[in-house]
Amino acid sequence: MSSKVIGIIAEYNPFHNGHWYHLNKVKEMFPNSPIILVLGGNFTQRGDISILDKWTKTDLALKAGIDLIVELPFPFSCASADIFAEGAVGILNYLGVTDLVFGSESDDIEGIKQLVETELYNPDFNSLVKVYLRMGYNYPTALSKALEDITGANYNLPNDILGISYVKAIYSNNYKITPHTIKRTTDYHSKELKEISSATSIREALLNKELINIKESVPLFTYKKLEQEYLPKLDDYFLLLKYKIISIDDLTKYNLVDSGLATKLKKEILDSYSFDELITKVKSKNLTYSRLSRTLIYILCDYTKALANEFKTIKYVRLLGFSTKGKDYLNKVKKDIDIPIISKFTREKDNMLEYEYQITKIYALVFGKEKSKELIENEFKMKPIREE
Repeated sequence: MSSKVIGIIAEYNPFHNGHWYHLNKVKEMFPNSPIILVLGGNFTQRGDISILDKWTKTDLALKAGIDLIVELPFPFSCASADIFAEGAVGILNYLGVTDLVFGSESDDIEGIKQLVETELYNPDFNSLVKVYLRMGYNYPTALSKALEDITGANYNLPNDILGISYVKAIYSNNYKITPHTIKRTTDYHSKELKEISSATSIREALLNKELINIKESVPLFTYKKLEQEYLPKLDDYFLLLKYKIISIDDLTKYNLVDSGLATKLKKEILDSYSFDELITKVKSKNLTYSRLSRTLIYILCDYTKALANEFKTIKYVRLLGFSTKGKDYLNKVKKDIDIPIISKFTREKDNMLEYEYQITKIYALVFGKEKSKELIENEFKMKPIREE
C-alpha cells in the first residue's frame, strides 16, 4: 500500500460527473493510495437540504471508487466555511491523511497559501477586517476585502473560499497534511446542463421534474438512484420552520440568532411561504444568504447556542462505508487513532452522536412512512456499507 493517504471533503449532492472527474484526477496524482472521504450529511454547508440521504451518498461514493467514507457531523457540515473545514480536516488528520485534494476555481495553491499566511500572521489583517465590518459588510466579504487590500489577490468564489479555510485549518493546527488543488471545470452557480455540470444546475433540473435532462451530467449509478428516490427540497420543511418561529418565544437561544434577526423573523414569518421568501425579507448587507439559510435550519433543528458551544471539536469518527482497501488501511491505523471509531450507533454514547440521531429524525419527517422509518432505523441499526 502506498505511503500516501489521500483525503477529500465533499457533500455529493448529488454525485455527478464533475465529482468523478475530480476523483479520477486524484487517482492519477496518487495511484494506489487509499482515498478517504469526509462526507457532509443530510443538511449542507450552504444551508440546504441534501437531496439524497447520507447512506445513499455513501453507496454512490463506494461505487465511484472511494475507499473509506466517514461522516462530518451536523455542527460542522451545516456551518460557515471555517467551522466546516475545521471539522472535516480535523477528521482527516485523525485518520492519518498525508495529502488533501480539493477543487478550486483559481487552481492556485501557492496563492491560497499566501492568503492563509496573511490571514494568520499579518498584523494589519484583523484591523482591516474590523474596518470593513464597521462599514456594514458581512464577515466573508470583509475577509475578502482585507485580503485583497494586503495581497492584491481576490479569491471570492465558493471553492476557493472553502480551500482557504482548509489550508487555514491545516496551518493553524500544524497538521502534517499537504494541500493540492484541481481546477474546477464549471461555475458553481451555473444553471447550464452539460456533461460536467454544477450540482446547482442538476438540483434545479430535479426540482423542476426534469430528470431526463441530467442523464448526461451524472454517472449511471447516480441516475438510477435519482430515478428511484423521493428527492426532498428545503421548502418541504417550511411549515415546520414556520411553526417553530411562531411558537418559540425567545428565538435568540438558537445559534446565530441575535435580537434584531429574531424581531425580523417574528415580523415576516406569517406572510412568508418559502425559505427564499423569508430570507429575502430579512436579509441585510451584513448577512449572507447562506448564513441566513443555515440559521433557519438551526431553528428547524433546535440547534441552540448552548449546543454550538458544546460541539466545538470532533469527539469521534463515524464510519459510513469502506472498500477492501479502506478496511485494510483502517485496520492498520485504528490503534493509533486517539478518539473513538464508531461503526455502530450503540457502541459509543456521545452527545454529538445523539444529536445526529435527532437531525436524522427531522430530515426524515417529509418522506413517506416506509422511507421515513428506514432513515430513522438506519441511524442506529446500519453498519458501514462494504464494497468488495
